[in-house]
Amino acid sequence: MGKKKVGASAVSLTSLRAARLYRLLTLLRNGPQTRAALLRRLKLDVRGFYRDLESLRALGIEVNVGDDTKYTLEGEVDAALAKLPFPDPGLNVRDALQLSVGSSSAHRKLKQRVNSFLNGPRGGGPNKPR
Repeated sequence: MGKKKVGASAVSLTSLRAARLYRLLTLLRNGPQTRAALLRRLKLDVRGFYRDLESLRALGIEVNVGDDTKYTLEGEVDAALAKLPFPDPGLNVRDALQLSVGSSSAHRKLKQRVNSFLNGPRGGGPNKPR
């Protein structure tokens, strides 16, 4: 029986792990890196390193090791960062409403999530009687 594939939306990251994955991606931006160099720069042990690689792969971000035993990021860093979830910023509704005002794609995405939250799944508002 094979491993079950985890969807990227199902991956939940702590703030510390998300920050470490971001640092790993930015280190790989500079080109192929040895595992020893990455461990030293990230202040990680081998087990933590492989867990982080597994997290990246679960998110659809490919990091491969070449014949020269150096790790490389497949694709562009910007594309990888677009797949890396941001940890819960702990916003309240007022903050989310304020941040959703604007015309960029990020504003529209947040506005859509805020509206979905405020209008509920049936579109009648969170407290509308049935």
